[in-house]
Amino acid sequence: MKEVVTFLNFDGDCRQAMEFYKKCFDGELFLLPYGEAPGDTAWKANEVKDRILHSTLTKGSLTILMAADVMPGETLEHRGGFDVAVQCETAEEIDALFNALAEAGKVTVPLQKTFWSPRFGMLTDRFGIHWMFNLGQPVQA
Repeated sequence: MKEVVTFLNFDGDCRQAMEFYKKCFDGELFLLPYGEAPGDTAWKANEVKDRILHSTLTKGSLTILMAADVMPGETLEHRGGFDVAVQCETAEEIDALFNALAEAGKVTVPLQKTFWSPRFGMLTDRFGIHWMFNLGQPVQA
């Protein structure tokens, strides 16, 4: 297996979310709106043409996130029983990412020392996505 990547679904605000994550992670962003998809499809209808069919956020050779907007009429359940977990390598990295993603969001667990990590925190960003941050590898029980 090469990697496992989190794929997020949005209801019309994928572009805004991925632009925000691009800024937070200082990455490169690919966006493909429904209206620019190849072929003559219903995806090009005015009501969906600006929604995002596919997006990928990368940094170097690492894929950080992928995402898309659901088609109108599809349901979207926020949270979906998961958190995006970010394993950071330095205190500077965890502080920067945590603070960037917390902007206009809600911190649920401030960055703090735990029994498994010198620094751990949780937040829900402005788009309703739940994030967990851990400095270094978690201690194995």
